[in-house]
Amino acid sequence: MAKHISDADIKKAEELKTLGEIPNHIAIIMDGNGRWAKKRGLPRVAGHKQGVETVREIVETCTQLGVKFLTIYTFSTENWKRPKKEVSTLMRLIVKSLKSETNQLHKNNIRLNSIGDHSSLPELVQEELREAEQKTKNNSAMTLNLALSYSGRWELLEAVRSISHEIKNNKLTEEDINEELLSNHLTTKGIPDPDLMIRSGGEYRISNFLLWQIAYSEIFVTKTLWPDFSAEDLFEAIIDYQRRERRFGLVSEQISKNIQSEYEE
Repeated sequence: MAKHISDADIKKAEELKTLGEIPNHIAIIMDGNGRWAKKRGLPRVAGHKQGVETVREIVETCTQLGVKFLTIYTFSTENWKRPKKEVSTLMRLIVKSLKSETNQLHKNNIRLNSIGDHSSLPELVQEELREAEQKTKNNSAMTLNLALSYSGRWELLEAVRSISHEIKNNKLTEEDINEELLSNHLTTKGIPDPDLMIRSGGEYRISNFLLWQIAYSEIFVTKTLWPDFSAEDLFEAIIDYQRRERRFGLVSEQISKNIQSEYEE
């Protein structure tokens, strides 16, 4: 069954925007597709197909909320170790989804971007990604980042290799290396770090996802399996986020003082 945001959810999204800060960037580990299918006596691919419907609903909801960046963990480098039949099915599902969803993303002014080791993806997937990214490159309502054949450790290793190469070719020196330089060598260059990371499925781990970028992200874990995840679950995560005090290493008194100083200025 296709999942879309309802009128009631649109109203709730508008209400949340008046109650507190909406995360600028949300990252999601979409876990639980296989368990969802197993509970129903269905093949694992049925869970992945239903998970695509959930992605559609969450993209629509994030756009309604005013989220500017949404990054979803679509396929990790570790996922290549899964049974060949499942991997092949997932690749076909990715191609089918890109073909069917790109026009709607474009219509809704959403830019599609992908991060990860694209060289390991089948050529057909690479081709569909290039076409979708090209078609939506000038859209500005929200950027949807697909993490495909991605892992945080792979990304950091690639950044180190790139920096080392530039030092070897006298484009950089060791003294040039700082946090900003490393960030600019990641696949997420130009994308702000996630404010909120959500994991469905109830597991308390980050599974090699955005290891550098989530250093100060707020983390929300729900037991809801991804195919059952809905706008209501997203609202719950955002309400929890709005209740938190983001200190970035400071103490509460310093945060209060900074807010007061900005107000007086």
